[in-house]
Amino acid sequence: MLQELSPLKVRLFVPAEVAIVVPTFNERDNVRDIASRIASVLDGRLPWEIVFVDDDSCDGTTDLIHQLCREDPRIRLIRRLGRRGLSSAVVEGILSTSAPYIAVMDADLQHDERLLEDMLDQLRDAPWDLVVGSRYVKYGSVGEWENSRVKISWIATRLAQLALRAPLSDPMSGFFMLRRETFEHSVRNLSVQGYKILLDIVASAPRALQIKELPYTFRPRVHGESKLDALVALEFFQLLLDKTIGRWVPVRFVMFGAVGCLGVLLHMAALAAVLKGAGLNFVQAQTIATAVAMTGNFFLNNVLTHRDKRLKGVGPVLLGLMSFCAVCGIGGVANVGIANVLFASDYTWWLSALAGILVGAVWNYAVSSVVTWRKQ
Repeated sequence: MLQELSPLKVRLFVPAEVAIVVPTFNERDNVRDIASRIASVLDGRLPWEIVFVDDDSCDGTTDLIHQLCREDPRIRLIRRLGRRGLSSAVVEGILSTSAPYIAVMDADLQHDERLLEDMLDQLRDAPWDLVVGSRYVKYGSVGEWENSRVKISWIATRLAQLALRAPLSDPMSGFFMLRRETFEHSVRNLSVQGYKILLDIVASAPRALQIKELPYTFRPRVHGESKLDALVALEFFQLLLDKTIGRWVPVRFVMFGAVGCLGVLLHMAALAAVLKGAGLNFVQAQTIATAVAMTGNFFLNNVLTHRDKRLKGVGPVLLGLMSFCAVCGIGGVANVGIANVLFASDYTWWLSALAGILVGAVWNYAVSSVVTWRKQ
């Protein structure tokens, strides 16, 4: 049986009513400030906690958060090793808390923490499922963004709205608060790809969510560097694909096929270069071009298709390359065999060829996913 807690212990262990999940990666100069700002807004109003989720920062961020945890028991840290990604970090942070209301915000001080109070009031007093800090409703602003970034954000927002079942002016926002039950209804359908967890939650909900948007001005970053890069943009498009066609075709297979198309172009370029430049016969040139295309496909799939399981280090990469080439070699044999059987059965040449290509592609994708990029 549980021992009866003393009044002092009851006061010490009052459960949080709202949890603020803050994903971090190399944000040492910001974490103390963001914790202080959140405390200044919520202290004295209700029990709260901050859950920092750090992807193994190398700048001392975790050391500083550990110090903050010792100073204030309402601050907690989840340190993730061997995995990375903002969306998955947010999901782990939300799953780690029992608070009925959960807010998500960045550690870079660009979100206005003063909005947390209004967000909470909206969820408590009205039947909203989700309250979003928006830069695109009346009185909201992107702040000091350059024109190029404004245009990119506008395009991404319009694309994101195609995957949504609810009206939302700023689906790219990383600043929001939701009810626990709203998250629980969506969590098993989440893609957890890329960095736009709000878009993922709204698009994964089994019904159209009731959403309230509150205006705020996006602040300029003071410390650290932006995490946006070309691969992050790619993850955004992967998320959109998953939420639009993912129920029928796995997004990884789509990416694998796209890399395969690039491999065809690489093969033809290498073949032409060797034939014209090295003076080799066709069989020799074709062999070299095939090796070049397989190698190129392996590295592109390692960086793009299987980014979350990508192989690192000379040894794992070489072993992965050899296994990938072996898998694709068998896939090539299957391709030719299936096409030949169908063609001999009086199917047209193009239909036979397409069937062979499809069988080979499915084999290469399925087996390489298990053998080459198996989960560690």
